[in-house]
Amino acid sequence: MSDPVGKLPSELDQLPDRDTEETAEWAASLDAVAKAAGTRRAEYLLRRTLQHAESAGLALPKLLETDYVNTIPTSAEPEFPGDEEMEARITAWNRWNAAAMVTRGSKYGVGGHIATFASAAWLYETGFQHFFRGKEADGSGDQLYIQGHASPGIYARAFLDGRISEQQLDNFRQEAGGNGLPSYPHPRRLPWLWEFPTVSMGLGPLSAIYQARFNRYLENRRIKDTSNSHVWAFLGDGEMDEPESTAALALAARERLDNLTFVVNCNLQRLDGPVRANFRIVQELEAQFRGAGWNVVKTLWGSAWDELFRLDTTGALVRRLRETPDAQFQTYATRDAAYIREHFFGGDPALVALGALVSDAKIAECFHTSRGGHEPRKVYAAYKAALEHKGAPTVILAQTVKGYTLGAGFESKNANHQMKKLTIDEFKGMRDLLGLPIPDSAFEGGVVPYGHPGADSPEVRYLQERRAALGGPAPARRVHHVALPQPADKSFAPLLKGSGKQEMATTMAFVRLVKDLMRDKETGRRWVPIVPDEARTFGMESLFPSAGIYSPLGQTYEPVDRDQLMYYKEAKDGQILNEGITEAGAMADFIAAATSYATHGETMIPFYIFYSMFGWQRTGDQMWQLADQLGKGFIVGATAGRTTLTGEGLQHADGHSHLIAATNPASLNYDPAFAYEIAVIVKDGLKRMYGENPEDVFYYLTVYNEPKPQPAMPEGVEEGIVKGLYRFNTAADLGEAAPAADAPKIQLMASGTAIHWILEAQRLLAAEWNVAADVWSATSWGELRRDALEADEALLRGEERTPYVTRVLEGAPGPVLAVSDWMRQVPDQISQWVPQDYTSLGTDGFGLSDTRDNARRHFGVDAQSIVVAALAQLARRGEVPASSVKEARERYGL
Repeated sequence: MSDPVGKLPSELDQLPDRDTEETAEWAASLDAVAKAAGTRRAEYLLRRTLQHAESAGLALPKLLETDYVNTIPTSAEPEFPGDEEMEARITAWNRWNAAAMVTRGSKYGVGGHIATFASAAWLYETGFQHFFRGKEADGSGDQLYIQGHASPGIYARAFLDGRISEQQLDNFRQEAGGNGLPSYPHPRRLPWLWEFPTVSMGLGPLSAIYQARFNRYLENRRIKDTSNSHVWAFLGDGEMDEPESTAALALAARERLDNLTFVVNCNLQRLDGPVRANFRIVQELEAQFRGAGWNVVKTLWGSAWDELFRLDTTGALVRRLRETPDAQFQTYATRDAAYIREHFFGGDPALVALGALVSDAKIAECFHTSRGGHEPRKVYAAYKAALEHKGAPTVILAQTVKGYTLGAGFESKNANHQMKKLTIDEFKGMRDLLGLPIPDSAFEGGVVPYGHPGADSPEVRYLQERRAALGGPAPARRVHHVALPQPADKSFAPLLKGSGKQEMATTMAFVRLVKDLMRDKETGRRWVPIVPDEARTFGMESLFPSAGIYSPLGQTYEPVDRDQLMYYKEAKDGQILNEGITEAGAMADFIAAATSYATHGETMIPFYIFYSMFGWQRTGDQMWQLADQLGKGFIVGATAGRTTLTGEGLQHADGHSHLIAATNPASLNYDPAFAYEIAVIVKDGLKRMYGENPEDVFYYLTVYNEPKPQPAMPEGVEEGIVKGLYRFNTAADLGEAAPAADAPKIQLMASGTAIHWILEAQRLLAAEWNVAADVWSATSWGELRRDALEADEALLRGEERTPYVTRVLEGAPGPVLAVSDWMRQVPDQISQWVPQDYTSLGTDGFGLSDTRDNARRHFGVDAQSIVVAALAQLARRGEVPASSVKEARERYGL
């Protein structure tokens, strides 16, 4: 028999059918239901069968979407453990003060956001009253990623709790005086309250996943018991469009992170209008999360809808909800009952009949305000279900009204994200709706008052008692610093003494150093190596069998290279985080590890090594997030520079990372030339970040994949290495090849791999042009500039201080020529503080695929080009004949 027309073969056709007659009977039964009761009944039976199969644990594909109803019906909601009336009063005060704070601030033009917290107030309050564990309980407490635009509501709650003063509320977004509040969650600006910066949207959900994963990492490595810590990430439905928001969903499911809950505030609006005007964002997100392996709990409809669902005996209401686009539903939320009867109920006789059974008031309540996210009983049920679900993370899709309780001028309006204040009359209407005891006389003078029931009021006592039971205030950030012992000098000794005649790239030198540091008895276990699937490129495969690659499942297979010395070893207590091809995920790992000293009271030392091009250019926003969160550790841009990575071409040729890094105040940026410089810089970093007086900074090092002989460290250069500049040698050090004593003089300065080009140029200048060049290693253009800026600021205060770069170059004869494998703007950072005539060479423009020699000649930074540039500088000063420049260009074929 031939297949029916249009029928495509499926995977089922490839499976053996042990009982074709039984299969035919099932198909015939389905056909009979469809014929007798209609296709909708057949669809319903199939969905219920699949749901039953899923709950029974049968290995069937999951339904990606369920009906547009609450996952937990009213009849299955658990008993609510709190005083609902009391919590409503607390929430009312928080709503009021959040709106008052932003409105009062608008007088100064600082603005703020009102509508987001208004929609999410119960999502937060239910958590604070019943779920979010504080840091004074056992363990580390919960980690809360607060939606940035909801920060006024969190400040309002802290005001009610006595943690924030009225003056601070009035200084919202006015921090310069020292007693203000940052606009959004910002640990660097308010470090006792906020743990996680979340307003660069998309980074919050990504970081929350990797934070939950890092919690398990600490537990599996037996560094800290984090079993009682839960990560809660509060997100907007519009935020889920950011690629980072969903980039790691599969990781969370794959690693069974049931210590993680996303709460997506589905108010159906983004900043300018509907999130999905012609579609349904809740259903889309459900399919996305379920497809990734998450547990999904939908909390969509408030209790007012119960009557409508009870009357819906045909399923017409559920079908209509499923097919109504979000933008139309937003319109219903702003129209009267007559409009809703005509446009929502009017198209289906069954719905017309259903609508006739309920009042206009009921219809208005359902469509205007009755959402699951506005009812504490429904939110409580969802949160409880999330905590009780094991084996997978949970996402709660909570439907709300943006601008809820702010009045008709705000609720569900497309423009409410940009609306920064309420009128006095709108506040009075809000007061009446919330039932707050604020008299009309409090508005005299046109100023909106803050409201507080009193420090000893039943509301405040209830709030504080609930927080005490849950382990103290939240959100809260706590730092109990314990200095790490500094590693023994023997770990650094191999790099300090050099490699002799053996060639070694600085990338390999760094990896060897860290490998030795990881053996340290005191601090070795605190190192967290992070790499995005290129460990072998950086010579890190030797760490695989000794440190192990972290996997919560261990190694359930026999690796193909098991008989080799450096085999691929995964382990439940593995130390290495090998993230696969995701620099964003690796950076999220780094941030979790770099801030563990505050989040968990456990200081970790992360180092993240990557192709330099894919750091600041690809994940620069996360570098700022790291700075915002006061993270510490070593970020290592390997195979750095525009010409050192041969053949990789435009995309991989990095000539600008140091320029981008220079914009980050927390990043200490180094471009070491030699292995011993790396040793000194890392040792200094361990002291500055983890010593007795720790600084909230992180280190960015660039290292190269070009093998070179590594010299031993000269005496007395440690200070210069750390500060950014020291003289490596002089022309006199060339010995017999040194130029005459009266030869013209020049200072050659370079960072990173460019040191080798200027050393060759030094030799050529002496041998062929009788020019005496001293060579300087500029380990950090950025630190030189930072020091000089600080000196300038001191001068404005009447303090005399000479910048370090000016001081060490003072008296050095001749002009200065600076060279690097970076754009000229990188060495040019210090130009205004160099006392000599100054010029630079660099690799401006796009990269290209070629040999190192050809690439360097192309950019004009090879030794011969440096010689010509040096002669040109001296010729402008009249110290060599102008003809020498032309002669050199011709001799070297430039």
